[in-house]
Amino acid sequence: PELPGKLHTDLDKGDSAVKYTLSGDGAGSIFTIDQTTGDIHALRSLDREEKPYYTLRAQAVDINTNRPLEPESEFVIKVQDINDNEPKFLEGPYRASVPEMSPVGTYVTQVTATDADDPTYGNSARVVYSILHGQPYFSVDPKTGVIKTALPNMDREVKEQYQVLIQAKDMGGQLGGLAGTTTVNITLSDVNDNPPRFSKSFFHLRVPESSAVGSAVGRIKAHDLDIGRNAEVEYTIVPGDGGNMFDITTNDTQEGIIILKRPLDFESKKAYTFKVDATNAHLDARFQGFGAFKDTATVKINVLDVDEPPVFNKPSYVMDVYEDTPAGTIIGAVTAQDLDAGSSPVRYSIDWKSDLENYFDIDPVEGTISTNELLDRESIAQHNISIVATKLNSPVLTSRVAVTIYVLDINEFPPELASPYETFVCENAKVGQVIQTFSAKDPDLPSAGQQFTFKPPKEDVKNKNFTIRDFGNNTAGIVTKRSGFRRRLQEIYLLPVIIEDNGYPPKSSTGTLTIRVCGCESDGSLLSCSAEAIFLPVGLSTGALIAILLCIVILLVIVVLYVGLRRQKKKETLMSSKEDIRDNVIHYDDEGGGEEDTHAFDMGTLRNPKVAEEKLYRRDVKPEIRRGPRPPVSQGSADIRDFINQRLKEHDTDNSAPPYDSLATYAYEGNGSVADSLSSIDSPSTDLEENYNYLSEWGPRFKTLAGIFGESETQSDSNSS
Repeated sequence: PELPGKLHTDLDKGDSAVKYTLSGDGAGSIFTIDQTTGDIHALRSLDREEKPYYTLRAQAVDINTNRPLEPESEFVIKVQDINDNEPKFLEGPYRASVPEMSPVGTYVTQVTATDADDPTYGNSARVVYSILHGQPYFSVDPKTGVIKTALPNMDREVKEQYQVLIQAKDMGGQLGGLAGTTTVNITLSDVNDNPPRFSKSFFHLRVPESSAVGSAVGRIKAHDLDIGRNAEVEYTIVPGDGGNMFDITTNDTQEGIIILKRPLDFESKKAYTFKVDATNAHLDARFQGFGAFKDTATVKINVLDVDEPPVFNKPSYVMDVYEDTPAGTIIGAVTAQDLDAGSSPVRYSIDWKSDLENYFDIDPVEGTISTNELLDRESIAQHNISIVATKLNSPVLTSRVAVTIYVLDINEFPPELASPYETFVCENAKVGQVIQTFSAKDPDLPSAGQQFTFKPPKEDVKNKNFTIRDFGNNTAGIVTKRSGFRRRLQEIYLLPVIIEDNGYPPKSSTGTLTIRVCGCESDGSLLSCSAEAIFLPVGLSTGALIAILLCIVILLVIVVLYVGLRRQKKKETLMSSKEDIRDNVIHYDDEGGGEEDTHAFDMGTLRNPKVAEEKLYRRDVKPEIRRGPRPPVSQGSADIRDFINQRLKEHDTDNSAPPYDSLATYAYEGNGSVADSLSSIDSPSTDLEENYNYLSEWGPRFKTLAGIFGESETQSDSNSS
């Protein structure tokens, strides 16, 4: 056991009367004390890195009574460091990269080692870095651990990976110090320091002349020692012989794909030679001073001869024919030729599927197309046929061309004026003034290409008043040849015009333009064209005339409204209210015609009256004096006549009665009647049939009533018979 220290008190006389005690960190387990002598011993080895110091408390007590002889005192035991820990790289192994061709001293990375020993005591924690493996390419700073390049122009293409072994040693690197190592893997990153290079300077390719435009005809490649984007190559064709026939692109493997831009023809040219440049897409300015970063190769392409079908001199043909063209007329021709070296003759034919009705024929040798029958534009206005050209010595090789034949409309209708023009010339018109512009129309088709010309008839050339001027754009104008027109002398002029179209065959017609002489303002605005206007006052303007006419119309409207209101007041009656409800009442505005008036009311009401009450009063007006009941009237004819006369007098003298005719029902016709109640007369029931012929004797007022009852009696007699 180590003896780190000793405790002693002045009260200890050496007679063993004092006992020493120890408490605190590690008391009893790590440290112990001799109770008699006060010696403190360490029971095991101490590690400063585990616990650098311990705090303990000691006290001297009486050995017999355990009474403290002195206050408790505190002391610290510090563990002294020794170099028992080597430096360690906690983050190793390391990976770093540096661009190739970097200058000396270029920073690569930094390594750090830690030592667990006490850095404040001695050199146990003082670390020094050094390179054990990796020289002369890299160096390390002994204090900071920064790794830098030590060799210039290191080339990735020569060596890409480097492994550097770094040592960290404590005690300042002195002999006896502890050391630790780590590995640093350094990669040289690529820079564009190498131009592309073709593997050979001349490439020889062959391609058939039948190759399609846009197809690949060959490949070339330039190699670049760089990698990634620094190895991307761009190919360009140097302008010159044959370069315009081809194009070149770069694929994913950095190959140059040569593509055909235009059709090849062995008979025209058998070989093409051109140069191709290969350059990097991404250049590094630091290395352009080393030389041109491109390479050039020559490409020769030989065209192989292929037996080809005939070739038409046009990609398509368009022909026109009039619908009245006779059968057998040649309307056009197609031409094809064999471009191969043998130059075989060509034969022509029409594909029967494109001309099922056999409208056309073609000369097999000359290629002229003719009609087989008359064509009708109204049936088919456009024919699309396919012409086949075949090599005579190789019938398998054929080519086709589309021929569009338009059936043209013959000129059937002559042109005419576009509309009935209303033309006027002012009395103050000047010589050479265009007073009207007009055009023409033609029912023939097409209307888009029609062209019209306008001219006066030959017999009208000496017209001293007007002439026709053709503007050349399908319009013409009427031009005055003199001035001083007067309505009083001549009001209307007729001007003939000949209109001719450009159809086949040309058609023409003569139209007549009517020109009216009118009065105008000084600026040419129209005032009046009527002959009556000549006699109007000179000072009366158009606005004043309109105002006068407006006033006359307003006065007429006022008069009509006034007369209508007066007539409406005459038609109003006392019984016009909708609330006046009466049974079987008919009223009208004219004076009644008595019994002779049978159209003012429905006679059916006499045949179908409602059953009257015993006491019946007038329902058209409210009576002021309540009348008492009247005695029943007998069925005799004299009594009925007296009763009716009495009622008529009452109505005539009644001031409360309305001033128009009315019909009132009073009693029953009698029991057993089909018409039920007819009046207020309570006729006694009887089985005897009464003769109503006496009603016709009462005069014209009772003629209708006699006719009714006489008709009923006649029907009953016929039924009984």
